[in-house]
Amino acid sequence: GDILLRGRSIAGLPSHRINRSGLARSFQITNIFHRLSVFENLRIGVMARHGVRFGLFRPVAGLRRVNEEAGEILAKVRLESRAGQLAGDLTYSEQRALEIGMTLTTGADVILLDEPTAGMSREETAGAVELIRAVTEGKTLLMVEHDMSVVFSLCDRVSVLVYGQVLATDTPERISANREVQQAYLGEAANEAADGGNGETGDAEDWTP
Repeated sequence: GDILLRGRSIAGLPSHRINRSGLARSFQITNIFHRLSVFENLRIGVMARHGVRFGLFRPVAGLRRVNEEAGEILAKVRLESRAGQLAGDLTYSEQRALEIGMTLTTGADVILLDEPTAGMSREETAGAVELIRAVTEGKTLLMVEHDMSVVFSLCDRVSVLVYGQVLATDTPERISANREVQQAYLGEAANEAADGGNGETGDAEDWTP
């Protein structure tokens, strides 16, 4: 098989070349620089995009353009009040927001997120969804996620995998009403809910997560 990005193969390319092609990702397990400040985490990404390296005779604090761009992304992910705090001291949801911010520092317009709301409370999940929607506007978002409420609120098209095979690909509305999807993920519970528990046809929305 092959992986195409804007019609060009990126299969087998090293990560930095894929990133420079316009694709960035966040990881299921948070991957940040814990001993650097929140602002420094973002600034490193901006520096890499501009080809700027650390140097003894070129203080990073004096790189106006880099610092301004890092500050703009800091505001986008709503961590301005945490700018000087060590990234390792952030709450879990804040660390996830920082990692999403780090994907933005590269300037990529294709964003891959791997279970961005895993381990979050309902309130934190709602905030994460709102953030993801805002920062990926105008970009292509590809996301792996098991929380169907998150999937349906963010995605235009949904692919459902069962044992490694694509069972269905469609709009969120059609996926939620797809009987094969219902049976694959909810089994007998889906059948009972769909039948209203008494053999009558029920509304799929009654049981959809």
